[in-house]
Amino acid sequence: LLPTRGQYLGVFPTFSGSIYDVPDGPKMRNASCTTIAPTGTLSIIAGCSSGIEPLFALSYTRNILDGAQLVEVNPYFEEAAKSEGFYFDELMKQLAGGARLHDVDEVPDSIKRLFVTAHEITPEWHVGMQAAFQKSTDNAVSKTVNFPQEATREDINKVYMMAYEEGLKGITIYRDRSRDAQVLTTGREEKAEGVGLIPRKRSRVTTGVTERVTTGCGYIYVTVNRDEQGIFEVFSHLGKAGGCASAQLEATCRLIS
Repeated sequence: LLPTRGQYLGVFPTFSGSIYDVPDGPKMRNASCTTIAPTGTLSIIAGCSSGIEPLFALSYTRNILDGAQLVEVNPYFEEAAKSEGFYFDELMKQLAGGARLHDVDEVPDSIKRLFVTAHEITPEWHVGMQAAFQKSTDNAVSKTVNFPQEATREDINKVYMMAYEEGLKGITIYRDRSRDAQVLTTGREEKAEGVGLIPRKRSRVTTGVTERVTTGCGYIYVTVNRDEQGIFEVFSHLGKAGGCASAQLEATCRLIS
């Protein structure tokens, strides 16, 4: 037999005393050989499912760049709906608007049992699903536990403790609507009331001071301009344009201003 990579190149540095260090066991070159990685973007490009995640929704709205929205229907559900004779555009719109498939009388029970979405699965079963795959996976398993908007801290704590007890190496939770904008949504967005941040109006001429500071990358010149309310804007210059440090410095100044 040909030598394994571990026999040929040597085992990983912490092999001694590890779970692989057993009599007559294989000499492992890598401590981790299998993983279930986060593949959200890749799955969109490839047109396939994202790892072991259940369907987020059968029909949903995807928020993309520039505030544009795309309504997408799961191709397998669409195929099943057409095959069983209950496909119609209005149903897809209802599902994208937040309707539950289980509440639609025209849909056969066999289809309802098959197409269960992420928010119809309890958090405990999300963890149980991940635990089943973790048993045969060396590295962590990418999996999101979806919580409804009304989830409490106690609910989330319960899931974290369950994940620990099941031996998971990592876990991700997400409470619906916990961010102002999220990539995948179903139903209508609730508009937040109130007024957001409004930039102060800039005069044509402002006054300020420029200070030179010595850094490991050379001199940095920081200009701080003020108005009647205090610091108004910050500019900086460090070395040649285009460098990483210059770009990061510019970003910091934009955040301050």
